[in-house]
Amino acid sequence: MSINVEMNERPAPDELLVQIADYVANTEINSPEVYDTARNCLIDTLGCGLLALRFPECTKHLGPIVPGTTVRHGARVPGTSHELDPVMAAFNIGCIIRWLDFNDTWLAAEWGHPSDNLGGILATADYLSRVAVSQGKAALTMRDVLTAMIKAHEIQGVLALENSYNRVGLDHVLLVRVASTAVVTKMLGGSKEQIIDAVSQAWVDGCSLRTYRHAPNAGSRKSWAAGDATSRAVRLAMMTMKGEMGLPSVLTAPQWGYYDVLFKGEQFKVNQPFGSYVMDNVLFKISFPAEFHAQTAVECAVQLHEQVKDRIDDIDHIEVTTHESAIRIISKSGDLANPADRDHCLQYMIAVPLLHGDLIAEHYEDDFHRGDARIDVLRNKMDIKEDLRYSAEYLESDKRSIANAIQVFFSDGTATEKVAVEYPIGHRRRREEGIPVLERKFKRNLQTRFPEPTCQKIFDLCCDQAKLEATPVDEFMALFVIN
Repeated sequence: MSINVEMNERPAPDELLVQIADYVANTEINSPEVYDTARNCLIDTLGCGLLALRFPECTKHLGPIVPGTTVRHGARVPGTSHELDPVMAAFNIGCIIRWLDFNDTWLAAEWGHPSDNLGGILATADYLSRVAVSQGKAALTMRDVLTAMIKAHEIQGVLALENSYNRVGLDHVLLVRVASTAVVTKMLGGSKEQIIDAVSQAWVDGCSLRTYRHAPNAGSRKSWAAGDATSRAVRLAMMTMKGEMGLPSVLTAPQWGYYDVLFKGEQFKVNQPFGSYVMDNVLFKISFPAEFHAQTAVECAVQLHEQVKDRIDDIDHIEVTTHESAIRIISKSGDLANPADRDHCLQYMIAVPLLHGDLIAEHYEDDFHRGDARIDVLRNKMDIKEDLRYSAEYLESDKRSIANAIQVFFSDGTATEKVAVEYPIGHRRRREEGIPVLERKFKRNLQTRFPEPTCQKIFDLCCDQAKLEATPVDEFMALFVIN
């Protein structure tokens, strides 16, 4: 009988690990436009986090693991009084910025929210800056934060372009862990080799299942999963900086590597270099806290509100034309058990603005849903259909549309016009129209947490590119502290 003996010969690092590490360690980002977009991403992300602090289901997750724990030179959590170790601070920041599903999005073969990486980036930057200042050294600046954001966006987004993790049941927060690990290791002073080691640890962690995003298990974990991923990244980066070894063939190792265990033996496709493509083309959720595949559907419903608001009882059926990903991910019937279930239901996100002319975070809450029986009546009258052109242009790199159309038919045989919106207001093609609206959104979110003089001080700083970039991170974060 023959016995197979494994050859214990340590290989060179997987090519993708090297590509990521080389990009993070050595690529310079020089485009003023991409830094301007990163600034807008920063303020929108922080604003969404401040707004989430109004919701007890979010705030119950915040603070140290052990109540009363204090951390010298700890990282601050915006809008709170918490000062935490950088790992826990990353979880806190990541939790608040993702809770309402209201900031940036990336859509491709995989989707996700690249701003989720800000949890680990901002926590690490604040911690490092406070330690440096205590030692008489210079703090990091907000330009350093923006640079890390651009690179984390790029890693997460490029890996998502042609690789669908959701089709094998895996959740996109994996890419947050990988991207955050890479840039945080660099922020901690890691070399290219240490970035390779740390990123290998991020891959070997495997991946969360998407179970918590889909019926019948959709729930609030989807609102803190990214916080968990970015905080794990900080932990892995810090362990690597203490000398923890990497796993060079974590992706390609036969039988035991990521590809064989979790990706059906297929290797990831990465057909373009890492640069700034993702930040350049990121999608902002400017008007509605809605899963991005539904953003244009909500715009359509708002436009139709005036035509249907006085004829709700006369509606016979509603035709919704959409793209394949929306049907696969957020089209659902049956009872909706919680806010997380509702903000991933295409029919719910259409029904509410048809009835009320708007969609805000409070519209997902239990009391609101129970208080308006018409919502579920309208949901049951919707026919969801795919438009093949919409599905194709969703994936075309020069378009990346997220198209939806709605037409309402009444029992007397009449109908509204068919309203179609192919690019949401947060799309790059509508950037000029969208940024003033994004700034107003940020100002409103600041006002939910701070007195007007503080709001204006923060707003003025955040709207001045040069001044913001030069601001030390510890001074920036101090503006968001509530005592």
